[in-house]
Parts: sequence; structure tokens; C-alpha cells
Amino acid sequence: MSTSLLTDHYELTMVEAAMRAGTASRRCVFEMFPRRLPEGRRYGVVAGTGRMLEALAEFHFDPDEVDFLRRTKVVGEDMARWLSDYHFSGTISGYAEGDLYFPGSPLVTVEGTFAEACVLETLLLSIYNHDSAVASAASRMVLMAEGRPIIEMGSRRTHEEAAVSAARAAWIAGFGPTSNLAAGYRYGVPTSGTAAHAFTLLFDTEADAFRAQLETYGSATTLLVDTFDIEQAVREAVRLTDGRLGAVRIDSGDLAIVARQVRDLLDDLGATSTRVIVTSDLDEWQIAALRGAPVDGYGVGTSVVTGSGAPTCSFVYKLVARATEDGPDAPLLPVAKRSAHKSTVGGHKYALRRLGADGVAQAEIVGVGERPTGDGDDRDLIVPLVTEGRIVGSEPISAARERHAHALTELPLSGRRISRGDQAIPTIMVRGGGADAVLGASLD
Repeated sequence: MSTSLLTDHYELTMVEAAMRAGTASRRCVFEMFPRRLPEGRRYGVVAGTGRMLEALAEFHFDPDEVDFLRRTKVVGEDMARWLSDYHFSGTISGYAEGDLYFPGSPLVTVEGTFAEACVLETLLLSIYNHDSAVASAASRMVLMAEGRPIIEMGSRRTHEEAAVSAARAAWIAGFGPTSNLAAGYRYGVPTSGTAAHAFTLLFDTEADAFRAQLETYGSATTLLVDTFDIEQAVREAVRLTDGRLGAVRIDSGDLAIVARQVRDLLDDLGATSTRVIVTSDLDEWQIAALRGAPVDGYGVGTSVVTGSGAPTCSFVYKLVARATEDGPDAPLLPVAKRSAHKSTVGGHKYALRRLGADGVAQAEIVGVGERPTGDGDDRDLIVPLVTEGRIVGSEPISAARERHAHALTELPLSGRRISRGDQAIPTIMVRGGGADAVLGASLD
């Protein structure tokens, strides 16, 4: 299925006008970057890279799509012919999926002609803004869970396709299984699911419902115990399994208090290995508040698939360098916006993470126009994704998950806190060996 029309009208408008002006084939560098983090956040998580590469492979204009654009007068005949032969032949590099980012990080750099790079703007932004928002929220929840598993269960709270990409992004950030079967099928994310209150209400008694679930899935299953009376349900669940029930799920009430009551009751009944799982509109703040409660796992839905209050990362895609004439060897001229509050830094960017001898991150070093010099401990952040039109950056999402887990270990202690604060490490822009600008860092 072609992904070419997952774009904005104005991109084709710009390309067609540039073609008529004779500038569309000039070599250009576009950069996708964040100006800031959501207020109070200390870091962000890169996600969507793998999905972007999949979408790029299908970014071509089929005959019926070209006919639609011609018929509706979006483009003229010359532009229509160009679209019919479109294939991205440039180079894309950027941060690897699962890594952390900070304001000013050059997350994706696209090099090619103005025409072929311009039309990719919406595709890249729509994928990265959504997936990175979900992964950033999920990562905070994982930190607050302190090793206890979290099930992603937000499919019913967002668009059906967004649910699939959200499940993928959450798993990269450290979540456990998802309830979304499409994510399991497409990306290999582990899936999990038990029963809702409707299942219990289908039967004449709660015991009948428990018995049916146990006979089908065995005593390792998770029983939902808050449809009627929680204490009675827990007692019945333990009796039916001789104390060998895998887990109980609580979906209502004051979870900290109810979890303690259920844990005490399970222990009194001899079901000491039965786990307590809690759900009910959890977010990172509630998970943090439950750290002292006897909770063995969480189920999170609405909050994670909506970025926990920050449903977009506000990434932007800007032209940062262009040739002054046609030809692959024409020199590049840095260009930048100067408008108030939306200015940009011109020039091709490179980045590394400055690490101390202890492996803890100290700064994000962004070289403008040239690669910054490392000191031996530093980690280069830019990886090749597409080389001369050939996709080279594909990888299993397990690699992104492992990368994210490692990147979290590099964060200073202040960066792992749930409380509102500045970015965990400063972003230092360097040009010609000196610092051009320093973006904020955490002071606590």
C-alpha cells in the first residue's frame, strides 16, 4: 500500500513552484528536531524509526494517486510526471530508535534534492511525533514501576491504527505485553489478556465465571475480583485453585488500600504466590504513588496511548542547508529561520553524548557543520538509516528495547525523577571548537 498521500498539500505546492523556478533539484539538508520537551519532562525517547523506514519503502505515487492529484488540480502535468517516477534516492541518518533525546537533538537528517526531501516532511513528523510521545510517557512509567511489569491496554482509547503503533512504542520503552493483537502480529510484541466484567456478568454466579476461566486457561490465569464484593471474590478464587491462582486483578477503588487488603487476605488464605495486578486509568504519577503498596504489576491504557498529557513531541522539520546551484558537488550554504520564538540553527548537525568515566551522561554535544570531538568516553548518537535511497537502518524492535534500557542507565539521578524539572543534561551547540549555545539542564 502506497504511503505517498499521507502528506500535506502544501508540500506538493512548494515542490511544483520550485520546479518552475528551477530550484527543486538543488541539494538540500532537512533536519527534524525538538525545540523543547513537554513542560517539566527531563528527557524524551526516540520511537518510530522502524515504522518510518517501512513507510518510506512504500512511498511512491501509484497511477490512481497521480490521477487523483491531477484531476483535483493539486498538481499540473509536469509535476504529475515527476511524481509518477518518484523514489527517494538521498541519504537519511539520525538517532537510533530507543535512544534518549533532548531539546536541539538532530533526531533525523535528510539529504537529497529539495523536491525529494521536502515531500517526506509530514510522513516523518506524523510517525515520530506520535510514537516518541507514547514511548516518552511509557519510559517514565517503567521507571516508576521499579521493575514491576506493565501491560499496555490502551487500544480502546485511541484510533485503531494509533493503537498498534502505541503498543509497539510502549514495548520499546520497557512495557511488558500488550492487549493489541495487531501489534503482536505485525511487530512481535508479546500479547496478553484475561477477562472483563462482562464475562463475569454473563454467568449466574461469580464462581461459575471463575470456574469457566480456570477450566480453559488453568490456575496460572488472572481473575478479575472487583465485579461485586472483592473479599468474597478473592476467597472464592483461592478456594477454586487450592491457593495456586496466578494473579488477581483490581480495577476500582483506592488501589493502594485495596491492594493491601487483598494482599493480606491472600496471605492469610495461604495464596502467598498469587500476584496482585492493578488497573484503572493509571499514569506515571499514580504508579509512583503505588510503589509502597503490595502491587506486582500494572495495566495502563489511556495515559500511555495519549502520551500522558503530551500527545505530541512537537518535532519540526526544517531546511538547514542548501546548495546555491544544481549538481551533487555544489557547496552547501547554511540557512536558518530568524523569526522570534521559532528561530533555527543553520547547518548540518552531528551529535554525541558526553559521558563521564562512570558512564553517566553529562551533556548532549551537537556539532554544527562538523562532527564534535569526543574524549574517548563519549557515545556517537547518529546512525545511518538510508544510504543513496537504500534502507540500511532496519533492525528488530528488540534491539531498540535493549538500547533504551541501556540509555536509561546513562541518565544522571536527577533525570530519573518523576518530579517536574529541567532537561536532565544540557544541550551544547558547538561550531568550530567553541560553544555557540547551551540549552537548559537540570539543577537539582
